[in-house]
Amino acid sequence: MLAMARALMTEPSVLLLDEPSAGLSPMMQDDVFERIARINETGVSVLMVEQNARRCLEIAHRGYVLDQGRDAYTGTGEALLADPKVVELYLGSLASAD
Repeated sequence: MLAMARALMTEPSVLLLDEPSAGLSPMMQDDVFERIARINETGVSVLMVEQNARRCLEIAHRGYVLDQGRDAYTGTGEALLADPKVVELYLGSLASAD
């Protein structure tokens, strides 16, 4: 979180994030994703690589699912979360459970 704050001090137009939820408790992960969404709402574009695909796609305007380094699926975060093939192959059966 400190690294994100330091990056934002320069008032970037794009923020690159690599695994921002790694090593955080579920509560802190929620906080980080909420803050990322708010940062984006201020006009900062966010490019994020994240293993927690479900949570990331929940806030993504656009998502790219890579398989073996190739773009396997592309769409809005909402569309990718609803795509049965993406859920089956990448998110698992628990992804649709709320």
